[in-house]
Amino acid sequence: LSSLLCSPSTSLGLKNFPLLYLCCITTCSMLIYWFILRQPNRSHLLDDFRNNRTPQLQITDIISHVVEFAKDQHGSRFIQQKLERASAKEKQLLFDEVLANAHALMVDVFGNYVVQKFFEFGTPEQKVALGRSLKGDVMNLALQMYGCRVIQKALESVDETIQLEILKELESQVLKCVKDQNGNHVVQKVIEKVKPERLQFIIDTFMKNGPDTLSMHPYGCRVIQRVLEHCTEEQKRPVLEALHANVRSLVLDQYGNYVIQHVIEHGSDPDRDRIVREVRCNVLRYAQHKFASNVIEKCLICAAPHHKTMLINEVCGDSDDPNPPILLMMKDQFANYVVQKMLDTADPVYRKKMMYAIKPHIPVLRKFSYGKHIISELHVLALLTCLPFYLL
Repeated sequence: LSSLLCSPSTSLGLKNFPLLYLCCITTCSMLIYWFILRQPNRSHLLDDFRNNRTPQLQITDIISHVVEFAKDQHGSRFIQQKLERASAKEKQLLFDEVLANAHALMVDVFGNYVVQKFFEFGTPEQKVALGRSLKGDVMNLALQMYGCRVIQKALESVDETIQLEILKELESQVLKCVKDQNGNHVVQKVIEKVKPERLQFIIDTFMKNGPDTLSMHPYGCRVIQRVLEHCTEEQKRPVLEALHANVRSLVLDQYGNYVIQHVIEHGSDPDRDRIVREVRCNVLRYAQHKFASNVIEKCLICAAPHHKTMLINEVCGDSDDPNPPILLMMKDQFANYVVQKMLDTADPVYRKKMMYAIKPHIPVLRKFSYGKHIISELHVLALLTCLPFYLL
């Protein structure tokens, strides 16, 4: 390099020395980074394992290296597989190191799976010890990407005593968890696995902050659905009444519509009836809406036959109406799917009614891409039902 810089024949010369010096420093820095700092600080044992030089490796061989293995992608999988068939003695050998480093493993991308595996395959005593190790750190773990998975597995695996210890730490922060991308999964698991009588604090928090507001939250809507699935009727009723009071806003919301669909699919007949009647009063508006149209389709799939009849009569309009709702719906990017779902789910009598309500408008529909979908559907239905629809 020095001869290159000093040579009178070279075009570089000393004037370019700062640039070359900078290039050298940059290159050296990159070499240090890639060949020293980026090199994993692995033990010879883990390195041999990763390179298939220890085909007969057993649990007893990795004692004092358990944490290192647990934090390695391949080592973690090795421990998980061995745990499923390990003896009580082998489990304890592993567990001693896992428990001593529990928190570090719980928040690790690979280590969390080892902790989860102990909640699943550990001895009852090990599950209790691991559950108690969560004390004082439940919230931090619940909000962490990998820790939240450990909390969920713990809730599935431990007895009620440990469950209640976990709940105690969540109680004052439940709303924060619900609105968190990781924490919401923990609250969902709490609702699924803990006895409903222990969950009143969740219901109280939701009622204080508005179930309708939470239903329009990207994570809150999931938790509300779990409440509707697992809580008692007494706990669900105030939540449902709040949803009914705000159903018009919810059906139009990108998240709230899923909660209303859930009530339609899993709710009681009276609750379903109230929603269908609201939909019927605004069927054209809702059918033309991106999110509300999905609610109508859910009504057609899950509602009782008389509910479907109500909706079909509403869209078909009067026989002397030149522009019935169904005509506008067939030309709309969202509502045309509602019409197709009506044709698919209607009983033969009302399907025939729809087909004849549509028939006079066939020439107009041919001009619209969405209308063409309906015409194709009608052709198929006419063939399947042997209806005289040859004029299509």
